[in-house]
Amino acid sequence: MSSTRTAVRTHWVAVRAMLIFTAVLGIAYTIVVTGIGQLVLPAQANGSVVESGDEVVGSSLIGQSFTDADGEPLPQWFQARPSAAGDGYDGGASSGSNYGPENADLIAAIEERKAQVAEFNGVSADDVPADAVTASGSGLDPHISPEYARLQVARVADERGLPETEVAELVESRIQARDLGYLGEPTVNVLQLNLALAELG
Repeated sequence: MSSTRTAVRTHWVAVRAMLIFTAVLGIAYTIVVTGIGQLVLPAQANGSVVESGDEVVGSSLIGQSFTDADGEPLPQWFQARPSAAGDGYDGGASSGSNYGPENADLIAAIEERKAQVAEFNGVSADDVPADAVTASGSGLDPHISPEYARLQVARVADERGLPETEVAELVESRIQARDLGYLGEPTVNVLQLNLALAELG
């Protein structure tokens, strides 16, 4: 009888502990953290969405392709780096290729991309920066290097009938400095650059 009471008491303690921790950690903690996020960093907490007019056109944290229905790059837009996430910039399939730097398939892909980027932009293959031909580790990086953005200026300006200097100035105005002044490299957010470009005409 005593052992039965002990077992019942032990199980009841376990059930109460589970209910308390579920309420505290599963409900209260979630509400508090969500509330703090909404109060302190509402844009980030809601996905860092980017709007054009009244329409959500993307996120400043996830890249997207500027291609036609066949997947061909549209020459009137600045292009992002390659993506290995699903069919490209798929937030549900974030990944890199996981190829090492000496992998024959990766080397062949880089050489092919380098030739395509060079031809598309009318430049020498030697001028194509690394981020133009390699995917980020997540496959979702929305940024390119200032060098890659500058490489595309002449093509974009020509396609849109805009002065090259005007498009170049737009790129320079969109360069984001290193985080905290020393972490990482300067970058350009492609979506935000293209939205600013659309305002030029």
